[in-house]
Amino acid sequence: MALPSVGTRVTYPAGDLIARARVLHVEPVATDDGERLAVLLDTTSIHPVDAGWPDQPADAGVITVIDGAALTVLDAIVAATDGETLHLGRDIPVRKGTEGWAFVVAHLVDAGSAIAEGDEVETRADALLRASLSRGHTACHLASLALNRALADRWTKDPRRDPLGSPDFDAAAIASSRIEPNGSVDRYRLNKSLRRAGFDATVFTGEYGADELRAAEASIDDTLATWIAGGGDIRIERDGDLLTDRRQWAADLEGGTARLFCGGTHATSLADLGDVRVRLELVDDDGTPTLVMTTRAHAPS
Repeated sequence: MALPSVGTRVTYPAGDLIARARVLHVEPVATDDGERLAVLLDTTSIHPVDAGWPDQPADAGVITVIDGAALTVLDAIVAATDGETLHLGRDIPVRKGTEGWAFVVAHLVDAGSAIAEGDEVETRADALLRASLSRGHTACHLASLALNRALADRWTKDPRRDPLGSPDFDAAAIASSRIEPNGSVDRYRLNKSLRRAGFDATVFTGEYGADELRAAEASIDDTLATWIAGGGDIRIERDGDLLTDRRQWAADLEGGTARLFCGGTHATSLADLGDVRVRLELVDDDGTPTLVMTTRAHAPS
């Protein structure tokens, strides 16, 4: 069977853990961990990692062939094909949406797995890992908005605003974001371009930087506690069901609804997060002061 000409339909944005699917293509691939089979399906509930912005790890899970074996998904990666060649992760040579290319989820399984094109299968994501990563991703977004609010008076120019109207420090300074079970780690570079944009980096690098870090932490934690106490809904708003269709995270917060473009998975209510707190640290990254924000969500028991 030829490589697919249409992208994978994904059901995880709606919170689905299980999906029925058909195998479109199976291909041996070489990975850093050895030989694998890349399994392409028409539909999946397995969230993949995207090499373009690999903040949320892939789901753990299984592919069960109907009346057959259950295969462990060793990894799930965003891939792309022009109909002739399958490119995995960082090897994708074009941007999403490029005409003539289909973006798909490559499910990596053991090289000797009994699965073939045309098989009817079921995908099942691990519920506990999904829930913890979803809490971590939602807490990450909330913490970034609360950080923007805490630093709103540290700008000497009027930069781009975030969805709640605060100067968008997160968008201006973010270097990397890593979602973890029940939390995240975000790194912000306080470099020359950020200072030229109008942010006063001396708030953290000056004589009283340590005190300012603790004050910002307290402000963020207070904002998070207020939002979470409101118990607002969280949802994914999407243009369609394909992997590359545009999706937005939306959260009903005190003072309005925040929306951010996001391809990850999330909690469905602020009440699911429990107690969320952050820790701020200033580190040196090859001579550039870098603010590290570690966020932890302690889910309700």
